[in-house]
Amino acid sequence: MTPAFSIITPSYQQGRFIERTIQSVTSQSGPAFEHLVVDGGSTDETLSILRRYGDRLAWTSGPDKGQTDAINKGISRTKGDIIGWLNSDDIYLPGALLAVEQFFASHPEIDVVYGRAHHIGPGDEWIAEYPTEPWNFQRLCETCFICQPALLFRRRVVDRCGLLDASLHYAMDYEYWIRLAQAGVRFEYVDHYLAGSRLYPETKTLGSRVAVHSETNDMLRRRLGRVPDVWIINYAHAVADAKGTDRADYFRYARAVSWECLKAARRWQGGISSNIRRTVWHWLIDNAWGALTRSIAR
Repeated sequence: MTPAFSIITPSYQQGRFIERTIQSVTSQSGPAFEHLVVDGGSTDETLSILRRYGDRLAWTSGPDKGQTDAINKGISRTKGDIIGWLNSDDIYLPGALLAVEQFFASHPEIDVVYGRAHHIGPGDEWIAEYPTEPWNFQRLCETCFICQPALLFRRRVVDRCGLLDASLHYAMDYEYWIRLAQAGVRFEYVDHYLAGSRLYPETKTLGSRVAVHSETNDMLRRRLGRVPDVWIINYAHAVADAKGTDRADYFRYARAVSWECLKAARRWQGGISSNIRRTVWHWLIDNAWGALTRSIAR
């Protein structure tokens, strides 16, 4: 019998967390599912953990071209009608698959469903709610409000729109959501907590902010024909932080961010928009005035 769900977990050197990921899948109630771990040849305790789960999951281990390649391999090797990928440090919350199955059963016209999520720490402790939002494509272009592990989609989406862009290492999920929406795929938001997205310093997004924003801006220009101002501004802050600019020195920080913002606008937008000009002007004036008044007060 073909399982209702195919859950793919790309993995590499995640022995610290992968058992919690596996347990969050095996403990799901309701629909039949298959769980495939595509490991990139880990040398830590990952393989010994995978072996302990016997026939409760399938797994492969060997060299690959990175996370996106592993996800694509997993999608191609599974057969479930509903697909989700769950990174080897994230978790599904109890009842997640059942909630998604029930939603899809009552909404056959919907192709992609995503829900609410939590940011969690290394020990599964709650950090904050992930800032998800109801579906709005224009809003999605301004900010990626979808929590990737809390999104699942029908296999017919892959048949129609293909696999993830294997050239991307950070923004492959964001690019996929935009590409699907541009193709007319229907998204829906459910008011149900589906996943926990783990935050810790070694995660790709926290450890490589400049690279993440750079790839995202390249992708947005390619997919949208433009890079929204907010992404230019986000990139500028990431660069200033990476260079060690002291945020407590307000004017210096504003000056550094302003300079990076202007350079980024020229790079990705081909010029400087009136909004970027106004934003930079206000940063400089407001922070220069603040620095002056603090100096006088001393």
